[in-house]
Amino acid sequence: MKRFVILDGSSLFFRAFFAIPPLTAPTGEYTNAIFGFATMFLKLVGELKPDELVIAFDKSRHTFRTELYPDYKGTRDKTPDELKSQIPLLQEFAATLGVTFLEKDNYEADDIIGTLATQAAAAGYEAMVVTGDRDALQLVRPNLRVLMTKKGITDLKVYDEAAFTEEYQMPPLKLIDLKGLMGDSSDNIPGVPGVGPKTATKLLLEYGSLENVLDHVADVKGKKLKENLTTFADQARLSKTLATINCVVPDLAAPGAYAMQPDFARFTAFCQRYNLNAVLARGKKLFAPAEPAKKPEELTLTADVPPLSTIEVEAADRHVVFDWKACLKDGMTFDDGKPVDDIKLMAYLLHPEASEYTIPALLAEFFPENVQPDALSKEDVARAIERLAAPMRARLAALGLTNVYETIELPLVPVLFSMEQTGVYVNREHLAQKAEVIGDKIAGLEQDIYTLAGKTFKINSPKQLAGVLFDDLGLPPVKKTKTGYSTNAEVLEQLRYQHPIIECILAYRLWTKLKSTYLDGIAGLIDETTNRVHTSFNQTVTATGRLSSSDPNLQNIPVRTEEGKAIRALFEPGEGYDAMLSADYSQIELRLLAHLSQDANFIEAFREGQDIHARTAAEVFHVPLADVTPEERRKAKAVNFGIVYGISDFGLSRDLHISRKEAAGYIDEYFTRYPGVKAFMDRVVEEAHKTGAVTTMYGRRRELPAIHSKNFNQRSLAERMAMNTPIQGTAADIIKLAMIRADRMLRAANVKSRILLQVHDELVLEVVDEEIPQVKEILKEAMEHAAELSVPLVIDINVGKNWAEAK
Repeated sequence: MKRFVILDGSSLFFRAFFAIPPLTAPTGEYTNAIFGFATMFLKLVGELKPDELVIAFDKSRHTFRTELYPDYKGTRDKTPDELKSQIPLLQEFAATLGVTFLEKDNYEADDIIGTLATQAAAAGYEAMVVTGDRDALQLVRPNLRVLMTKKGITDLKVYDEAAFTEEYQMPPLKLIDLKGLMGDSSDNIPGVPGVGPKTATKLLLEYGSLENVLDHVADVKGKKLKENLTTFADQARLSKTLATINCVVPDLAAPGAYAMQPDFARFTAFCQRYNLNAVLARGKKLFAPAEPAKKPEELTLTADVPPLSTIEVEAADRHVVFDWKACLKDGMTFDDGKPVDDIKLMAYLLHPEASEYTIPALLAEFFPENVQPDALSKEDVARAIERLAAPMRARLAALGLTNVYETIELPLVPVLFSMEQTGVYVNREHLAQKAEVIGDKIAGLEQDIYTLAGKTFKINSPKQLAGVLFDDLGLPPVKKTKTGYSTNAEVLEQLRYQHPIIECILAYRLWTKLKSTYLDGIAGLIDETTNRVHTSFNQTVTATGRLSSSDPNLQNIPVRTEEGKAIRALFEPGEGYDAMLSADYSQIELRLLAHLSQDANFIEAFREGQDIHARTAAEVFHVPLADVTPEERRKAKAVNFGIVYGISDFGLSRDLHISRKEAAGYIDEYFTRYPGVKAFMDRVVEEAHKTGAVTTMYGRRRELPAIHSKNFNQRSLAERMAMNTPIQGTAADIIKLAMIRADRMLRAANVKSRILLQVHDELVLEVVDEEIPQVKEILKEAMEHAAELSVPLVIDINVGKNWAEAK
């Protein structure tokens, strides 16, 4: 029997968005929803092996149901822009695999699903519907099963007629009668007031259908129930109609026309563009064509390349490598006085959004007509590196990137290499002690939670925790999902002050994550010889120019929380050193916003040394500076940094736990009080529309192809990137310049103290006591004068016996 699978794209995509933490592609576009959906999709294809496959999607909120009842689904929040911007990615994903993506005016995805699934079942297919919406259960019948998401997006429960009847005590089609009586709050179907699931089920088991219930109202027990059934009979009939899936949607091709036709090359390009590496790996197993055996003659690089030009002759005076830092790690030395060219760094500056940089890809870009890039010998690679240097340097010059390459990125390589080789000392004894202390703390929190709950239960089980909070303790549910009441961090934050158990649960979650992620993880990364952790600083990863850190990621430790301090305290000065020193830029991104925007209010605040967040609160909330409350300052701080990162009203409302309307009001008022900032943002977006790119103060360039997209959501996202990239990118440039300056000055001073880490706007050093005053002066000179701005660049310097004390 052939298998016909239809996915409820609207439901599953929505669930993926909220199930997966925010992710972004190198281009800055949100990808959490497409990542979650694609992962689930490929898992299903691998397991179900469908002969035909369809993705159904809601086209708009206006359907024949809203014409019958304008308030249908009227209580749902507006779809977040961060989700809407990913819908075109879903359509593109489907196209790469030759999967039909269906949406239709005036109908919901459910109606498309119902029409095709019932047709397929009737035609002898084994029809399967995958969804997170229980409305689809009414479709269950012979040859038609519904796979319902239970938790997240990958755990599925299969419903056939027997499974449905066991759970609901009635045939699947009676679900519409049930909804007619009890309504559906998620879809804003009214039903009959006072009739819940138990009453509705009891009535249907007794009378068989909604119509029969209404015909026998006189026999129904209960005065109020009888009164409501009489008064709201028409509303019940309307509710049943709203809940009924239309299985005769016109103008749909019949089953038989929906076979997948994957284009693996297109699929690969899609995954690489959006950095969906895990998706690509799974897709390769399913769709990659068998590779033909390669002939020996195909393994050579064609020699028919352009002759040496003047720029190539000049480039010959430089020792060219693909990855300078990797060469240094391999023990190569460069002591002949020639400057080194780094092909990978050049490629990164030309394409900062790319997920990887390879010789074959670069050959295909710069010598597309005479290179066979997929088959290169070691000799070919060496020749290719030499050939690539000249045209890549010429491209850098044409795009104004030579300055960034030669004064920032290239000189930074040996600085990062030195930091990686040095590493940072971790006290194994203190690590073991801290692991034991935190283990005891977690155990104590467990017991506190059990005492407050009055019983033991699985704290990490959302279902059991929800039962304790909302059933046993009677706390008010905040958010309901398809599988029950939510107990996520956002919900618990709203309940924090309503019962002491909430504080314990939040602390338990933080400490267990800290122990598993950091204490247990770092222990295995300590070098046996040096007793130091040697993280890697990645120079070619982020699209904005920021460094990233890996194995372990030391840039992701919480800064000001008790938990973060507990981890930072484990990093100490090594043998021969006395203290740790932290030099941290003070609000560098906001200072850059003041400089770039030339907003008079902003500049005045920084020049006068005012608390910028309090000043913003005074402006936005129209209160004297002296009267600003801590809560007002907290909100203003979120707005200040939100503006830098191009935050939307949805994002700000989520961060501050306020309505989107209130959040939008804050943003509007902010731009009214800081007109220079608004003018700067508008100017940057306008320039991005003209050139298709944005640049930092130093010329670092970021292409924004989506700025010209016809899709509003993609275009809007690109505009937000245009607003924040010059600020974030310039901040990244300045801290890199500061690192280079500080390293040179420390070496010139012949001090023993040295740089160990860079954590975004912070440099961490290990120092000896007698050098501390000198090192502080060096850092102030190197960092505070790395750039000349309209406002002061200021650093905060702290010293302590470990990183936590220094921070």
